[in-house]
Amino acid sequence: MKALATFSAFVGRTFAIWVIVFAVLGFLFPETFKHIAPYIVTLLGIIMFGMGLTISVDDFRELARRPFEVAIGVVAHFLIMPLLAVLLTKIIPMPPEVAAGVILVGCCPGGTSSNVMTYLAKGDVALSVACTSVTTLAAPIVTPFLVWMFASQYLPVNAWAMFISIVQVIIVPLALGFLAQKLLPRAVKIAIPVLPLISVVGIVLIVSAVVGASKGAIAQSGLLIFAVVVLHNGLGYLLGFFAAKAFGLNFYKQKALAIEVGMQNSGLGAALATAYFSPIAAVPSAIFSVWHNISGALLANVFASRTKGDEIRPAPVLH
Repeated sequence: MKALATFSAFVGRTFAIWVIVFAVLGFLFPETFKHIAPYIVTLLGIIMFGMGLTISVDDFRELARRPFEVAIGVVAHFLIMPLLAVLLTKIIPMPPEVAAGVILVGCCPGGTSSNVMTYLAKGDVALSVACTSVTTLAAPIVTPFLVWMFASQYLPVNAWAMFISIVQVIIVPLALGFLAQKLLPRAVKIAIPVLPLISVVGIVLIVSAVVGASKGAIAQSGLLIFAVVVLHNGLGYLLGFFAAKAFGLNFYKQKALAIEVGMQNSGLGAALATAYFSPIAAVPSAIFSVWHNISGALLANVFASRTKGDEIRPAPVLH
């Protein structure tokens, strides 16, 4: 078990590399990986169950202790990323399916990778975890509404069906994971070291399935989608940072909110796009999943090398 935990930790640390490797494999061997596409929702449910195993009451105490700061992060996330997506689809010509996919990933909640990147950046991890938890729990309501409001000009949007799907693949697995903590604490404690491996396997299979199913679209428009994703992600970091700064938060918290705003639950985006739009619409989410782990690690390295005197860092609460 110790060897498996060590391997799991190694895979978690090298997450970005594995995502890139499997994205390339999905493109080179599409017939092999596109058969995974029907299981994307199941894979995402497994990932979210793992997140539920790590959620603690302390995450929500942080919300009660610092409601203003958490509110800044949550509102900034659900305001900046969707509006950036809409702006990019207006400025850069792209097929309707791709535009809907860009908007969809922009309307998704925060990704758990942001918590890891915030830790590496020496930012406020507790604030990052609280924001991720709140955006995730708000996603069944907020994400379908935003997608309906912004993406219905490109493709028909069934907001109610999307709401049901998000409840099924996020809220139910999260609740089951949290319940397992209470009912089977010893088993959960044993399983937690292996969770990074399970999460990485789930994400890389989702990415490879989307890439495999959309090889033709990627070959035709891949560079365009990549450019849009890079701009979306990078501007999200920048505006998240300045949003925190505008509200007077210190540099320690600015780092957390920059990363929190710029990183998305792209696995959810891929699952919803595949289910309600088309495999092509899932490509922005797949590319986002690859890119934000690379850019997040790079930004974390830059942030980690910079500290300011107004930072007071409590012990990290990393899930």
